[in-house]
Amino acid sequence: MAATMRKGLRQRVERFARPRRSESLPVRFDRRRIYILPTAFGWFFLVLLLAMALGALNYNNNPALLLCLLLAGTAIASLLHAQLQLSGLRIVAIGGDPVAAGQPMQLRVHARAEPGRLRRGLRVECHDAEATLSLADGVGEAVIDIATTTRGWLTLGRLRVSTTRPLGLARAWSYVWPDFAVLVHPAAERNGPALPQGRGNDLHARLDPAGDDVHHLRAWRRGDSRRAVAWKPSARRGALLVREYEQPIGADVVLDWHALSALPYEDRIRRLASWVDQAERESRRYRLELPGNAPLGPSHGPQHRHACLRALALMPLQPGPHAQAS
Repeated sequence: MAATMRKGLRQRVERFARPRRSESLPVRFDRRRIYILPTAFGWFFLVLLLAMALGALNYNNNPALLLCLLLAGTAIASLLHAQLQLSGLRIVAIGGDPVAAGQPMQLRVHARAEPGRLRRGLRVECHDAEATLSLADGVGEAVIDIATTTRGWLTLGRLRVSTTRPLGLARAWSYVWPDFAVLVHPAAERNGPALPQGRGNDLHARLDPAGDDVHHLRAWRRGDSRRAVAWKPSARRGALLVREYEQPIGADVVLDWHALSALPYEDRIRRLASWVDQAERESRRYRLELPGNAPLGPSHGPQHRHACLRALALMPLQPGPHAQAS
C-alpha cells in the first residue's frame, strides 16, 4: 500500500519536473533541475529538532538551545552537500544489448563529472529497477537489470539519478528523459522442431579440422598438428605445408513465414526465432522470408542473426491482412 502511494506521488511530481519532454544526450545536471526533499528519517529529525527547541525555550536552557541550533545547521549543510553531489554530473550515453522477451536486459548508463569532488551514494532508477552509479576519476557507469515482457522497441521513459548522502536526512534527485529506445527480440520457441530441409542443389561447406575433404594447402603455423602436415608436397616445395579440411553443411535453409500458416501469429514469430538460433548453432546458411519485407539472406553470422531477429521483433503486434495470409 505504501509503495503504491509513493509511486502515485512520484508520477504526479514528474508532471511538473524537468525535463518535460525527451532530450538528446549528453545531459548535464544544474541547479534548475535538481530537487531536494526530506527522507522519512529527515522528517523524524525535523520533528525531533522542533521538540528540542520547544523544550529548550520553555525551560530557558541555553546549552540545549545551542545544541538544537548546531544540529539544525548541520542538517542545512547536508542539504547543500546533497545538491552538490548531483550538480555538474553529466549523463553522456545509454546503451543495452538486445535480449529475448522475458529475459532481463542490462541497461548501461555512462556518466561523467568534474574530477576533484567526491561523489558517493548515487543511484540510478529506471522501470522500477535501480543500480549504484560509481564514479572513479570522474567517469563511471551504472548497470540496471530491466525486465522485458514484449518484443519490439522498449522506451525507457524517465531515469532518476538520486542520492541521500551525506547524512540520509534528504534525498536529492534529478531526471533524465533520453530520446532512446532499446530493442527486445522475440522469445524463441522452446523445444521446437528441427530446421526445415534446405532448398536448392548447391551444397555449402565450411572449414573444419574434423572434416573429410581436403580444401587447400597452407603454410605451417605454430600450434598445427603434425598429422595435418602434407609431407610429400612439403618435400617438393621445400617448406612445411598443412592440409585444411572442409565439412559439407548442406543447402541453404529457407525460413518461410507462409509455410507456418497453421500456427497462430505470435507462435510463428517464436518458431522462426528458434530456427534462426538453431541455424546459427549449426553454422547453416539461411534466408528469412517475411510478409512485407525483402528476403534476408541467405547468410549466417552475428550480423545476419541480428538482422533477422530485428525484423521479427518489429513485426506488427496486431497482425494485418498481409501477415495473416498464408
